Amino acid sequence: MLKDTLKHQGLRNQLVKTLSDKGIVDTNVLKAIAKIPRHLFMDSSFENFAYQDKAFPIAANQTISQPYTVAFQTQKLEVKPNQSILEIGTGSGFQTAVLISLKAKVYTIERQQELYKKTSLFLPKLGFRPKAMRFGDGYLGLPDFAPFDGIIVTAGAPVIPKALLSQLKIGGRLVIPVGKDVQIMTLVIRKGEKDFEKHVFGDFKFVPMLKEKS
Repeated sequence: MLKDTLKHQGLRNQLVKTLSDKGIVDTNVLKAIAKIPRHLFMDSSFENFAYQDKAFPIAANQTISQPYTVAFQTQKLEVKPNQSILEIGTGSGFQTAVLISLKAKVYTIERQQELYKKTSLFLPKLGFRPKAMRFGDGYLGLPDFAPFDGIIVTAGAPVIPKALLSQLKIGGRLVIPVGKDVQIMTLVIRKGEKDFEKHVFGDFKFVPMLKEKS
């Protein structure tokens, strides 16, 4: 049952206020979060918590990221309409939906088969259609569709994968949490063929980014 009620909308409005109070200023990102029924992306037993600013478990030992984290990463990506964005770690599809709401062309990759199957069926039911959704190793990116205006990684990577840097357009932005136990949110802007500018923004906690099982 895909139900979205006035009560849910009210809770979303409260969530948006919380995110705004925490320093999210991109009105397009806030509007997207105000619009997307996050409770539908979660196990029904967590539905009552969907609009708290917290991460929750989903299938395959993964999590749906905390709304603040989604908003923060998306804000750093500076998405503009029609940009091509690569998402590493489709997960529940919530971040995917936010990017699609910002009118981006979204290419997304997930390495957990169970999640990939579930989310690829679920997103279109809500009217969210990525340009491409693939099952595979996020460390490799999607070279067939590169270069990208932006790349967003929704799992903790021990290092920044070189393949992802090579798939960024000049002027493109990569937002990635880097580190083993705790991750430092990192923004990389490609300034030239071999020239990358790096910015860091505080600690975040993500599930680890996994390589393809052999």
